[in-house]
Amino acid sequence: MTDAVTEQPTLGYVPVQAPALSGAEIVRMSLRTVHFVLPGGVDDPSAPSGGNAYDRRICLDLPGFGWQVQRHPVAGAWPRPEAAARAELASVLAQMPDGAVVLLDGLVACGVPEVIVPEAERLRLAVLVHLPLGDETGLAPETAADLDARERAVLRAVPAVIATSDWAVRRLVAHHGLAPDRVHAAAPGADIAPLAPGTDGVSRLLCVAAVTPRKGQHRLVEALATVPDLPWSCVCVGGLTQDPEYVARLRALIDSHGLTHRIHLAGPQSGAVLDASYAAADLMVLTSYAETYGMAVTEALARGIPVLATDVGGLPEAVGRAPDGGVPGILVPPEDPAALAAELRGWFGEPDVRRRLKAAARGRRAALDGWATTARSLAGILGRLPSAPRRAA
Repeated sequence: MTDAVTEQPTLGYVPVQAPALSGAEIVRMSLRTVHFVLPGGVDDPSAPSGGNAYDRRICLDLPGFGWQVQRHPVAGAWPRPEAAARAELASVLAQMPDGAVVLLDGLVACGVPEVIVPEAERLRLAVLVHLPLGDETGLAPETAADLDARERAVLRAVPAVIATSDWAVRRLVAHHGLAPDRVHAAAPGADIAPLAPGTDGVSRLLCVAAVTPRKGQHRLVEALATVPDLPWSCVCVGGLTQDPEYVARLRALIDSHGLTHRIHLAGPQSGAVLDASYAAADLMVLTSYAETYGMAVTEALARGIPVLATDVGGLPEAVGRAPDGGVPGILVPPEDPAALAAELRGWFGEPDVRRRLKAAARGRRAALDGWATTARSLAGILGRLPSAPRRAA
């Protein structure tokens, strides 16, 4: 017998039908959430960096692989923040629910084990290391040692560490004594861009890097000063505010060699302006002391621009090889401006060398992994985090 109460609606009652969900809303509801703790300046156009560009890009691409990203930028003088910044970071983490998946940029996380290590017992943490803190050039030995010890404490406490190259994985495992199965590579991707027409095919050199001691622009100036007879010009694109003293010394060095009309410090660039600088380039040059990968290298190769760089860290991985085995760049020993100058003479004086390098650069361009590969790798790492937080070791 049918229940009359269920059969007859209450007087005045109007059934409400739930609104239909769009496909995008259904997808959002099905996504898992990762809380991404970032440096406060991640979006600052005056201080661009490869790490910031990487962070911004994976925020955009992770949802395509099942992870909704909640950004938590924290302002501070990372990796050695003031007390207020440490307190803000602690507050951000404290507000996250138990068992939440949290991805931390290593610049923020690795200098403050007193904040991060206790949270490893409550949250499911992964740390993304763009550069080991102690590898920054120009640090006082005691400062480097302190940062190194702090980073080790953090990385040993979390269940997953993410590096940006296979070289960086090996470096972190060996240097900090980490279990190899807890350190993973997620190399930066590259967006294929139109082939750079260049200037005259040989003479325009481009360096894209923040002007800091680690990027070693003074070594480039010293090398160029030994080949004044060659018809080169050089544009250095990159932030000028990170180390004003180094920038001042670099300007003085350029002036002392009489090269102010040939070397231009263009400052930071992005968007169409940066695209124009790449389009005018014939050869990419990078003289870093330390790199875990070298995103500027693959940005150049994505436009078919050959590379001349120092043989350090992950730069050989970034240069890579074309599918036919051709090498799209030249790697020179660090601390050897003479070797850099010799390769520049070869670039200018040997058309066959230029043709070989350009052909290899175009082949490498076609084989570069995109950012989807990076996001897929990160999504897999996050998905394999233990289902419950691990107790700090």
